[in-house]
Amino acid sequence: MEFNQFKQPTSDVEISQPPTDTVSEIAFSPKANFLAASSWDNEVRIWEIQNNGTSIGKASFAHQAPALCCVWSKDGTKVASGGADKAGRMFDISTGQTTQIAQHDAPIRCIKFVEAENSSPIVATAGWDKMLKYWDMRQQTPIATVTLPERAYAMDCNHPLLVVATAERKILIFDMNNPTTPFETAESPLKWQTRTVSCFAKKDGYSIGSIEGRVGIQYVDAKLKEKCFSFKCHRDSTNPMEALVYSVNSISHHPVYGTFATGSNDGSFMFWDKDARQKLKSHTNVGGPILSTAFNGDGKLFAYAIGYDWAQGYKGNTGSIKNTIMLHAVTDEDVKPKQK
Repeated sequence: MEFNQFKQPTSDVEISQPPTDTVSEIAFSPKANFLAASSWDNEVRIWEIQNNGTSIGKASFAHQAPALCCVWSKDGTKVASGGADKAGRMFDISTGQTTQIAQHDAPIRCIKFVEAENSSPIVATAGWDKMLKYWDMRQQTPIATVTLPERAYAMDCNHPLLVVATAERKILIFDMNNPTTPFETAESPLKWQTRTVSCFAKKDGYSIGSIEGRVGIQYVDAKLKEKCFSFKCHRDSTNPMEALVYSVNSISHHPVYGTFATGSNDGSFMFWDKDARQKLKSHTNVGGPILSTAFNGDGKLFAYAIGYDWAQGYKGNTGSIKNTIMLHAVTDEDVKPKQK
């Protein structure tokens, strides 16, 4: 396996014209191989991924400050994004038009489409103003708001399950049939700051990752609580006197097998089977911290964003890590549960 200047394995394909600053989130369209990425350069970019892995830039739209999150509509016709400009924006693929669809009093950190299948789109936004807001794009004001206990750090939805993770390790779980009252308010099973949450494909729980190289597997139903567990990952213990612990920045669940991927500051992504409680495959030394991950609609393609994570502040940004997005062809060995 060859390595290029930034040590990325050349078996994975780099996206064309990557963002010029750190990527905050990547997301695949559920309907086609279109990839969106929000970035700290204020832009949200969209690429079409060809069958041979090459990518073609299709469109971009801008926030007035860093873009912190992005998501596709369920029909694959629109991309919504939130930014440090306190605005939620919507880009229509067919018309190329961008409209503002949401407003907060502080940066919008998380954005998701939360409606049921085949119903009119509803967007949820969660921000550093400690607010969760639901928007029907046909009107200027939110259709509902929820006050969060702290600033929103991560959010995911697999209807009817919505999970919001905030500062101070708080987690709010919503049943979207009753979207303004949490079904459960809990504390993270992990002792350190939450970085990411991802709902199970079966909608019966979620995975949560923290800055301390740990993932929690949490079930929502009280009858399944005994199945909850946490495990260590993305750690370097080659020196037993000084183990290095890395943040789990992203968790993505495979749409077919229900297994999941983790991406970390240690420059690796790993695939896991929560039911068998085992690691399926590791891919290491990709050239820099992995900041966001995503599977495409059929789970045959896995994208991961690499870049400086700002964990060491501006002085740590030496320019040695290239901000880019890589595409990995997923094999059954990566994601299929092993036969017992």
